[in-house]
Amino acid sequence: MLLKSIRHSLDELTDLLDQLSDKDYAKSCEALSNATIGEHVRHILEMFKCLETGYDSGILNYDNRERNKRIQTETEFAKQFISEIKIGLKSENKIIYLEQLIDGLSLRIQSNYYRELLYNLEHCIHHQALIKVAVLQLGDISVNEDFGVARSTIEYRKQCVQ
Repeated sequence: MLLKSIRHSLDELTDLLDQLSDKDYAKSCEALSNATIGEHVRHILEMFKCLETGYDSGILNYDNRERNKRIQTETEFAKQFISEIKIGLKSENKIIYLEQLIDGLSLRIQSNYYRELLYNLEHCIHHQALIKVAVLQLGDISVNEDFGVARSTIEYRKQCVQ
């Protein structure tokens, strides 16, 4: 179910990118503190890629992302990157150690692949909500009303309607 939800969120991003010109994708948005849709998409995708890269070694450090500018400026490149991430998703859980430098101190804590996948899904949805703010200002772009909404909120809304 987790992998299905991740693929769904990534497919939503692809559907959005299909509607955006590179110009709109890379355009600053005042409501996002002058960030771009592309910058948010790049951030989402590079976090997933970081997890994929750390899977074999079992060491994960989200701060060591590539920060590839092409992902944030070229919609076709970003869509190809999404396809690669979907292919790279693993179905087997395993222990992973999360490393991070905080206030000059290096930390290493135990996690696992599924926990980090769940983190990345929630992180993706959070950034989709921000992206939606920018998209709604563009006008002719169509996004699902659930784009950028947490799965638990969607389920809660369904219960309220019944």
